[in-house]
Amino acid sequence: MPTAKRTALYLIAVVAIAIALFALYISIALHWSYSEGERAGFVQKLSKKGWLCKTWEGELALVSLPGAAPEKFIFTVRDDAVAERINKQVGTRVALVYAQHKGLPTSCFGDTDYFVEDIKTIQP
Repeated sequence: MPTAKRTALYLIAVVAIAIALFALYISIALHWSYSEGERAGFVQKLSKKGWLCKTWEGELALVSLPGAAPEKFIFTVRDDAVAERINKQVGTRVALVYAQHKGLPTSCFGDTDYFVEDIKTIQP
């Protein structure tokens, strides 16, 4: 076999392996969570953002004491049905169930590491 063909096949194999490893890494990063939990507060905003990859990005105002400056919890929602449920609860006290996924390579998966998976209404 000529050397040029062997080099081309070797290069194609290396690129294919690199692409497969990158896809495996993304799959693991999306399905394995670094941390999980709930944050309670008032949803201030939720909007679909992005030039190429549109993702739902939102802010939750965490209020610990009346009169204290609220801390913001910035989050991403990947599921349109969950985003719709959150939009219906804007301005009310809710608990967001989230999972933190560290190490995602681009913002196409979301602007934050925190992905909201569910919403619970908190009764006054």
